[in-house]
Amino acid sequence: MHRRVLIMGAGGREFHNFNTYFRGKEEFEVLAFTAAQIPNISDRRYPRELAGPLYPQGIPIYPESELSELIQKKKIDVVVFAYSDVPHSTVMHKASKALSAGADYLLMGPHSCMLSSKKPVTAICAVRTGAGKSQTTRRVSKILKKKGKKVVVVRHPMPYGDLKKQVCQRFASLEDLNKYSMSIEEREEYEPHLLAGTVVYAGVDYQKILKKAEKEAEVILWDGGNNDFPFFKPDLLIVVADALRPGHERRYHPGETVLRMADVVVINKVEMASREDVSTVRKNIQEMNPKATVIEAHSPIFVENESLIRGKKVLVVEDGPTLTHGGMSYGAGVVAARKYGAEEILDPRPYAVGSIQKIFEEYPHTGALLPAMGYGDEQLKELKETIRKTPFETLIIATPVDLVKVLGLSKPSVRVRYELEEVGNPDLEAVLGDFLKKI
Repeated sequence: MHRRVLIMGAGGREFHNFNTYFRGKEEFEVLAFTAAQIPNISDRRYPRELAGPLYPQGIPIYPESELSELIQKKKIDVVVFAYSDVPHSTVMHKASKALSAGADYLLMGPHSCMLSSKKPVTAICAVRTGAGKSQTTRRVSKILKKKGKKVVVVRHPMPYGDLKKQVCQRFASLEDLNKYSMSIEEREEYEPHLLAGTVVYAGVDYQKILKKAEKEAEVILWDGGNNDFPFFKPDLLIVVADALRPGHERRYHPGETVLRMADVVVINKVEMASREDVSTVRKNIQEMNPKATVIEAHSPIFVENESLIRGKKVLVVEDGPTLTHGGMSYGAGVVAARKYGAEEILDPRPYAVGSIQKIFEEYPHTGALLPAMGYGDEQLKELKETIRKTPFETLIIATPVDLVKVLGLSKPSVRVRYELEEVGNPDLEAVLGDFLKKI
């Protein structure tokens, strides 16, 4: 039976679901994608070069706000929900909207869209954005390389630019970042791996990406985005939970899914959380996935030139997605400002311009912090202008990317970085040692 399909996404998972399940199947006709969460990704088109011969005009991408109208206008039979890091209630609100317009509502599971690799795959995912997945991935990569393995990182997609140019991207040096129009979010994720000498793949078509990565990897390391489940079938799935957000592991999609799938769960930030909150997370893990190995860890901060913080009026720039749809109200930059005695954390909201001002309006919980948003040249300019107008003495940059270099900043600045350190046993080195013995 011919089914007319619309896929709801946020610039990543929806394209993968299309490529692996719908592309080339005449029994389906994907008439539209909708876009949400990320600015400036609607009103585009999934190109015919990626969509395949059944779609000579490509597939249009509409704002999600037009969902009900699109279902009725295009006579949609099935709406596929294909993005992550949303509360369970949001998933069902979207379902109610689709159902009330007359369509079926579908969540696609791992068996429908996970790709199998010829090489061993270790995957790092998280129950929420900002839980500590990035530093966990760096830690796992370091251990695997220490054990003599050639590691290639494949990153969850962030195709916010020209999709035809982002089909299969390979990054081996910082210079490679300049080949593409990279957002700050992309640079944040790729740069630390490149500085450690690790090749990174990303893009749109993960079937092509997997074939390329397999040619140069002994172990493929899936660096998951948001709290999505992996695109590649993992031989070892490590999932990061956040001790500062107890209960979130039960309330977000697909964070609960990856927690229930996990071989290993890392409870991060235990040094900043109460024992009661750590116990709550442990209890939830035990109830949902009693077979998982549980590791406790913390993410200590490292600051260059902390003397530039003490007694100064500072502007703190934190990781954008962690503060926005991740829901956090502070990050490593605030921790550093307090630890090293800043006189005042300045509020950038009175100085915000353009889309940065709109972000503060949409995410009021961020408070006196500046999310490092930069999904295009215009937003980068607005971020730089917001920083320029704020009368700080020292800029605290708590993002993995070197914002001073990216934005061409000249005022005094301090970078804050954080790494993962396990507490007690078991630890990741032991877990990965056992994993390598089996492959």
